[in-house]
Amino acid sequence: MKRLAAAVVVAGWPHVAPAQQTVDGLEPYQMLRSLQFLQDTVVMGDHSAAEMQRFLLTTIDRNLRTINPAVFDDPRNVDAALIYAMSGGNPATLEFLVAKDRSGNFDTRVADALRKYLAGKGAMIAGGMAKMVPEYRGQRIGPYLALIAGNVTVTKNPKDALVFYDWARLTAPGTILEEAALRRSVAITVETGMVEKALSYSRQYARRFVYSPYASQFADLFVRLVVSHFGAVSAEDVKSALERMDDDRSREIYLRIARQAAIEGKSELAQFASDEAKVRGAAMSDRDRSVARLFGGVAKLPNGKVEDAAQALADIPEAMLSPEDQALRAAAQRVAEEVLRPPVAESFGQDAAANVANDISGETVSAVSGNERAGQAAAPSNKPGGSAPKLDPAFQTYVDRGRSTLDAIDDLLKGEN
Repeated sequence: MKRLAAAVVVAGWPHVAPAQQTVDGLEPYQMLRSLQFLQDTVVMGDHSAAEMQRFLLTTIDRNLRTINPAVFDDPRNVDAALIYAMSGGNPATLEFLVAKDRSGNFDTRVADALRKYLAGKGAMIAGGMAKMVPEYRGQRIGPYLALIAGNVTVTKNPKDALVFYDWARLTAPGTILEEAALRRSVAITVETGMVEKALSYSRQYARRFVYSPYASQFADLFVRLVVSHFGAVSAEDVKSALERMDDDRSREIYLRIARQAAIEGKSELAQFASDEAKVRGAAMSDRDRSVARLFGGVAKLPNGKVEDAAQALADIPEAMLSPEDQALRAAAQRVAEEVLRPPVAESFGQDAAANVANDISGETVSAVSGNERAGQAAAPSNKPGGSAPKLDPAFQTYVDRGRSTLDAIDDLLKGEN
C-alpha cells in the first residue's frame, strides 16, 4: 500500500494518508491521471492497486457532481469526464453533467453514443462510432472510442473490429487499453481461424500482460488456438509464444494444452506439451508432476507403446489427480487393458449373422466370397475335371446373346483387317 501511495502522488494526487485522502483544489483531469495510472498498474501485475482504484472511482464521481460547472470550459476536464465514464465510472454521472451543460462543452454525439453503449445498446451506435473514431484520432479520448468501436463492431464485422483494436493499442501502449485490445484481438482471430494473426497477438500478449488479472482469459484462448490448429501452429510457435513467461505460468499453460490434446486424441501434441511442462518445472509440485506423467502416458497409447503407457498410468498416485484427471486416467487404462487383452477362441469364429442364403444353389455361403474379393480372373476352378455348373435358363439365354454380339463384332474387325 505504501508503494501505491507514492505512485499516486507521482501521478498527480497531492496527499495520501492512511485514513483519509483529500481532493481539494484538484481538477477532474488531474484526478483522472491517478485513475489511469492505477488501472495500468493493475494490468501490469500489481493487483493490490484494485482497492485504490475503487476508492478513486468513488471520489471522482463525488467530485464531478459537486464541482463548479465552469471547470468544463477546459477541454481536458471534459475529456476526463468522458474517460471516467468509459473506465468503469458511474454512467448516471455523465448524464448529470451533460444535462447541466449550458455552454456546449460536451460533444452531444459522443455523450449520446456512450449513453447507449453503457446501457447495453451498442449495436445502435456501430455506424456512428466508425465515423467518430477517425475524427478523434490523436486526441485524449481517441483510444477509448476506438476500443468501444471495436466492441460494437465485432459481431457483424470482426476484421473491422481488429482495425479499431489496433488503433486503440498502438495509440495507448502499455495501458489497460492495450491489454484489452490485445486480448480481444486474440479472441477474434482464434474464433475466426486467423491462425497467423492469432499467433502474433498471442506473442505480444504473453510478453506484455502475462500478470494481468485477465490473463486467464488469454490462456483459455491460447490453449484453444494450439489444440484446434496444431500443425498450422507448430511446436516452435508454442515455445516462442511462451518463452518469456515465468516457469509457473508457462507450465500451467503447457499442462492445459497437454490435457486437452490428450482428450482429443492428439498424441503428438500431448506428448510435446507434457515434456515442455517438465522442462519448465524445475520447481514443479508433486501434483503437477503427476499430471504431466498422466498426459504423457495417455499420449503413448496411440504410438504402440501400450505397455509402457499402462505402467506409467498405474504408477500415478490417485491422490495427486483431480476428479477430472482421475476419470481421464480410468478411460486410458480401460483402452490399454482392451489392447493388451489376449485373444480368445471365440474371436476367430465366424459370425453366423454375416451369412446369407444363395438363391441359385440353396447353399449357405459367405456374404463376400473369396472369389468375389479376388476378382473372377483369380478364382480357381473348384472342379478341374468336372463340368461347369448349370445356370438358370433365363440367365443362360442372356449370356448366349451377349456372346453372339461379341462374336459378330470380332468378325467385323477381322473383315476390316
